[in-house]
Amino acid sequence: MTAVRTLVLWCPHWPVVAAGAAPTEPAVVVRANRVVAATPAARAEGVGAGQRRREAQGRCPAVVVHEHDEARDVRAFAAVAAALERYTPRIELSRAGTAAFPTRGPSRYFGGDTALAAAVWATVDDVMEEWGWAGTAGVGVADGPFPAALAAQAAASGMEVVEPGGSPSFLAPLPVGTLDRPDLADVLVRLGLRTLGAFGALDAADVVARFGADGRTAHRLARGLDERPPATSPPPRHLAVAADLDPPAERVDVAAFVAKGLADELHARLDADGLSCRRVVVTVETEQGEVHERVWRHEGALGPGAVADRVRWQLDGWLNGPTARRPTGGVVRLVISPDEVTAATGRQLGFWGGESAATERARRGLARVQGLLGPDAVTVPEPRGGRGPADQVGRVPAAAVDVGEPRSAPAGAAAPWPGRVPAPAPAVVPAAPAPVEVRDVEGRVVTVDGRGAMSAPPADIVLAGRDVGAVQAWAGPWPAEERWWDPEARRRRARLQLQLTDGRAVLVFVEGGRWWLEAVYD
Repeated sequence: MTAVRTLVLWCPHWPVVAAGAAPTEPAVVVRANRVVAATPAARAEGVGAGQRRREAQGRCPAVVVHEHDEARDVRAFAAVAAALERYTPRIELSRAGTAAFPTRGPSRYFGGDTALAAAVWATVDDVMEEWGWAGTAGVGVADGPFPAALAAQAAASGMEVVEPGGSPSFLAPLPVGTLDRPDLADVLVRLGLRTLGAFGALDAADVVARFGADGRTAHRLARGLDERPPATSPPPRHLAVAADLDPPAERVDVAAFVAKGLADELHARLDADGLSCRRVVVTVETEQGEVHERVWRHEGALGPGAVADRVRWQLDGWLNGPTARRPTGGVVRLVISPDEVTAATGRQLGFWGGESAATERARRGLARVQGLLGPDAVTVPEPRGGRGPADQVGRVPAAAVDVGEPRSAPAGAAAPWPGRVPAPAPAVVPAAPAPVEVRDVEGRVVTVDGRGAMSAPPADIVLAGRDVGAVQAWAGPWPAEERWWDPEARRRRARLQLQLTDGRAVLVFVEGGRWWLEAVYD
């Protein structure tokens, strides 16, 4: 059975577009301390996706760093999705910057796939021009969303139309790395199967026997088919959930709270039938009869937290969007309907480690908070590289990691970091350093020169004019010069560990002739 003819719109720079950066401005968007998008000006300086923040700043000291905000990206992309509604009301969104829809009806109306692709590209280019990013979107048409997405990426800033039935030939010369399955691609390359054509030529039964269900899915994609055979019947009607809001909701958070309850109810119904959902249709209706509908797709299974997030993003993009597109009344009805369901594979619980009831409760608790406050409202600690204690641990959104899996520290966290304070780590690190004075036996403030030599041994420490205690022992100093390439962010400081006579220990540093309390040890 052939794949569904699909048009895919791809905006490769969307995170930096939504962040408000201009193409001529060196700027990046980072997530979990890694670059996820960069402007053309930053790329010209050697900055690319996947680099760590420090590496990007080293290659381009003038780069402007924006934190990743998925809600902001989706909210801004609502304008592009609204522009596509003139071609079809059923716009499918998988992530901000990418939209897709079947072309069967629109192509017949506009005179063929090529004419449709040209019209869509011109429409989106007009929207992108309003942000100053004209000519940066790609449109691809092919049999199935996977080859259509690759065609859009190949077009870069234009359009690419693959003839009907030509998807296998279009995919054949592409490397197996385009499947976005690094482990599988590594094995295939070692087996001598370097292209999608070579992989797709294998017998499906042999692929399943060697690589399992995920290999079967990748094999179908390599052959130009859909990930799974199309369902012959729609999902059962009893799976759809709906809620009437009285009084009408004028604010996003009020409607999102109701949506979280609907998402939990939908998940419970799917669990009862042994199903998981990969695509949902979210319909919002106002008291004035205005209807807003979006199709949301996910590569895996949409859990209750993911469904609630997408409803919130849709509401935010509509209720808080441009004035010309905002509804004239409050939301009175929410409907969430599963559009594509598959058999749930479940999760295997292990005797030692792995999944546990506590882990599952933690996931659900985090999903509830994220559904109410947004995906970036809940953060977890992540080890990072740095010299000071405040630099060695950062916070990343919980949505960016799997809280049930052990995480290893990034490679940069174990780097040498000259001037780094030796272990053990302090117990308390204040949000902001407190000013102190480190004095010698004669009451003079201790100084540290450029070579790291102190004017005199420390004798006591004074905080806010009050004597904290006498120094019994000390270690250091550890001088460090950071961000020497940036005149504004450059700093030179020297750290010192002090053990007081009452048994306490503190970490202080001197910068610009002034001492600061940075951390306290147990």
